[in-house]
Amino acid sequence: MLLQTVRPNIVQAIRAFRVDDLLAAAQTMGHHFLYANLASAQTKQDVLEGIAQAFLFPAHFGKNLDALHDCMTDLVYKSGEQAGFVVVLEQLPDNPRFDREVREQVLDVFRDTADFWGERKIPFRCFYSFQ
Repeated sequence: MLLQTVRPNIVQAIRAFRVDDLLAAAQTMGHHFLYANLASAQTKQDVLEGIAQAFLFPAHFGKNLDALHDCMTDLVYKSGEQAGFVVVLEQLPDNPRFDREVREQVLDVFRDTADFWGERKIPFRCFYSFQ
């Protein structure tokens, strides 16, 4: 199995993994697969909007980091039992309008989300790449 050597609650660079293989692994394990291609995003707001659209967040999504965390944790947790998650954030911006600090803040939300699900013994693996 593709993900057996990957910790169950982690945020890491996609490295040698291919998106199609991650999708297949998620399907095999019965986990949710959440994918966002952020190649056209240039700012923090663009990234949050891209994630919200790709992950089908509710219309009332606040487009800020707290709202992102709430949608990835509480909103999903309250909807019922979860088997696990494989998340791919492809092509996060790497440009002056989206500096490293902002990128780390976004990734920190996913790290906190991995911890949230880990405390509940539910796998949450997030993979990312940069433009």
